[in-house]
Formats: sequence, structure tokens, C-alpha cells
Amino acid sequence: MSITQKFLSILTLLVFTTVTAPAIAAPAIGSPAPDFTATDSNGKTVNLSDFKGRNVVLEWTNHDCPFVKKHYESNNMQGLQKKYTEQDVAWLSIISSAPEKQGHVDGATANKLTVSRSASPTAVLLDESGKIGKLYGAKTTPHMYIIDKTGKLVYMGGIDDINSTDAADIKKARNYIDLAFADINAGRPVTLASTKPYGCSVKYSGLF
Repeated sequence: MSITQKFLSILTLLVFTTVTAPAIAAPAIGSPAPDFTATDSNGKTVNLSDFKGRNVVLEWTNHDCPFVKKHYESNNMQGLQKKYTEQDVAWLSIISSAPEKQGHVDGATANKLTVSRSASPTAVLLDESGKIGKLYGAKTTPHMYIIDKTGKLVYMGGIDDINSTDAADIKKARNYIDLAFADINAGRPVTLASTKPYGCSVKYSGLF
């Protein structure tokens, strides 16, 4: 194969990849959080706008992901849920795993997981189509977002700054959710408003 033929083959591959695998766009920090409607694990319709006037946490989750297990088996995630829901924060756990993909569950199974793990989200939202996940650009489990009382997105990224599945790292890590709420509760802009998330990829259907 000549150099020209090799170049054309590589160029064709790049064009094909670009066309068939579009990136998932994330909303901008400081912009209004995209509204959505979802069905929760009890079959109830939930709108983001239902929580107008409250701070909201969006937590993308997949119970089979080892990174998620790290934060649930250590009770770190449950501790955050309890701490902030007691401050009237709405905590929405979102499952965007597609049918037959890792982490996909029905409502009854989601409720059993909540009980067995002593979790306390405000609601568990079932997003098997991936529509909400793609709307927010959710890439990993966990992937965390915070929306303030005015409806603006003020944080998105990781739960903390140590990318590992080792629960022993939790105590050594900077917890970005705690840091964000320290700023929010003090009336300050969130200093670390965007960080790199880590975890398993969200198990979307199709190409994602």
C-alpha cells in the first residue's frame, strides 16, 4: 500500500468515526439546568421543575459498577444523601443503563437496592432510554451534578478526587460534593465547579 493510500484509509476511518460516534454534550456551568420528566422506581412521574426553589443533586448510578460499590459499600454515598436531604436538598439517583446492559433494573429491584443499602435518595429515576443522561452529558457512574435554588447548574464532575475502587481512599480524598455545598451554603460561587468524573462508563444503548 502506498503512502497516499494509507493516508486516505486513515482519513476515511477518522471521518467514519466522527460521523458515527458523536460526543455527548454537557450543559454549561452557570446556565439553567435542562428540565426533564422521568418515571421513578415507584412508577411516579417526576419533573426537575418539581424541586424549584431547592438545591438538587443528580447522581448517576449503576449498582454493579465497582466504583459505585466503593461508595455504597463504605456508606459514603448514603452518608451524603442523608446529610443533604436533611438540609432539604432533593437528591435524585438516576439509572441510565439500557435494557440488558450492566446496571439496568426495574422499579421493584431499584427499591430493593435502596432498602438493602440503607440509601435515602429523594427518588430513584429510571432512564433506560438514556435521554436524561445524554441531556446532561453524564459519562460515568458515579457522575455528580448540583443545581442551585435558582435552577442553575453550579457543579458537575466527580464525587471526589481519587480515581480508584478502593474504599480506603475515601478518607484521603477531597469530597467535591461537600466542598460545593460549603460554598453554596455560605452564599459563595462554587470554587471547583467542574471536575473530572471517574467510574464505569454509563451503559447507554446503541453507540454510547
